[in-house]
Order: sequence, then C-alpha cells, then structure tokens
Amino acid sequence: MGDPKKQRRKFDKPSHPWQRDRLEEERVLLKEYGLKNKKEFWKMNSILGKFKAQTKSLIKREGEQAEKEKTLFLEKLSKLKLMPGDTSIEEVLNLTINDILERRLQTIVFRSGLAKSIKQARQFITHGHIIVNKKKVNIPSYLVRIDEEGLLIFSEFSALADEEHPERKMPEKVIEKIEEPEPVKEKPTGKKEASKPVEKKPAEKKETPKEVKKK
Repeated sequence: MGDPKKQRRKFDKPSHPWQRDRLEEERVLLKEYGLKNKKEFWKMNSILGKFKAQTKSLIKREGEQAEKEKTLFLEKLSKLKLMPGDTSIEEVLNLTINDILERRLQTIVFRSGLAKSIKQARQFITHGHIIVNKKKVNIPSYLVRIDEEGLLIFSEFSALADEEHPERKMPEKVIEKIEEPEPVKEKPTGKKEASKPVEKKPAEKKETPKEVKKK
C-alpha cells in the first residue's frame, strides 16, 4: 500500500517523451484551456483513459449485474454532460480530451462570462472567489455537473460580488459600442453645386523707365 502520508500520482505520463504530434497537441490545448502545466493535461487524459477502459470492460460483460453497471456508468457521464442520456455504451469510446477539458471548472467559469479570460478564471478559482452549489471550490480541474452550471456565482464575501468591480466583465452591448463607434452622419445640404473654376486675372504690365520718358 505504501506510506499513507505520501500521495500517489494520479496520472500516467506519456510512454515516449518526444513525439512531435503529441507535443504540438499539448501546446495548443495548454494555451486554449489555460492549463498551468502538462501535469494537468495528463490528469485529464488519465480520466479519459479510465472512462474508455471501463467502457471496454463493460462491453465484454453480460448479465443482470453488467447491465446495472452500464446504466450507472452512463448516468454518471450524463450528469457530467459528457454523453446524452439515451446513448449506447459503445459511443463512450468516441469521447475526446476536448470533451473532458470543456467540463473543467476553469473552462465553465470563462464560458459563463464570469471572467474576461481563461487565465483570469483560474485566478478567481484559486483565490476562492467562486462558489459552486453553495460550496467554495478552489480547484480549477473540478469537473462540473450539469445541475451545477447554473449555480456558479461569486462568493458574497468577495469584492468581485459587486457588479461594478473593474475586473468584472462588461456587457457585450457596451463592448460593441466601444469597439465599433457609430459613423458620423452628414447634415443634408441639398443639391451639390458644381464648383466653378476660378478665373485668373491677366497680370498687369508694368511700364518700363524708357516708356515713361517717351510719354
């Protein structure tokens, strides 16, 4: 069992450290979902792997007990909004890492408009500003259930509970007005008169001193 004081690793590392396609995928997802490091990505990937391993095990089994476990397993995935309620057990194998990352609390906070960016959403969670179903949750990787999506609010003891706080996201209508100013309307002036060419007056000849003497 090991030492109870020492926490066991909850994820599996990649089998090969240098794989170009995998490294590129990890780099893109780390930036898109605001993950702190690759350990967080490997944790979510391990959860996906456990779901698929359990699915393969249930597909092989038959009997009344197996059917009960299949029903409970699909209900669990349905509550996490990973699979619809009327799906078959085989369709669980089509889940991707993006489906798991979309259910993280950090992603849900950003998608719901409580934060301006995915990184700011992580900051709000770790600092204890977010309440989920009347409980403070400071774990960005917490998988949000479908019945908890509408129960995400700021803590009443947080300064962010004030809607006028500068870090709160502005309404979309205000953002559109700021980014897209209205064009200036010109006052109607009637028919435009064609501009007449300016006539140049002929230059007057100056009398030379010789002409003056002749006169």
